[in-house]
Amino acid sequence: MAGGSAIRGSRVGAGPMGESERGEAAPRVRVAYWCANRHDTCIAFAQGIEVPETWDCPRCGLPAGQDEQNPPPPPRNEPYKTHLAYVRERRSDADGDALLEEALSKLRARRG
Repeated sequence: MAGGSAIRGSRVGAGPMGESERGEAAPRVRVAYWCANRHDTCIAFAQGIEVPETWDCPRCGLPAGQDEQNPPPPPRNEPYKTHLAYVRERRSDADGDALLEEALSKLRARRG
């Protein structure tokens, strides 16, 4: 006989009685969701809670809604903006030129 454990093949919580030993499961409600790619997902929620209107599709990640004929649209992804792009949104070219000229004149005044 090879050395081993007396509880090999078992797991924590396992027992001869099974589910009745652990107690009753809470009542559940199953809700179906559909995404824009027509993937359907059925999620089980505890009965009596507020069910969310949208759920992320586990297959494609798009938002899924409860109306099969009218799923929520995919979110619009904004392209990555650099720091310079954000600065240009806040300031016009004339404002930028004025700030640059002001900074250069202060620098020239310091140098003498």
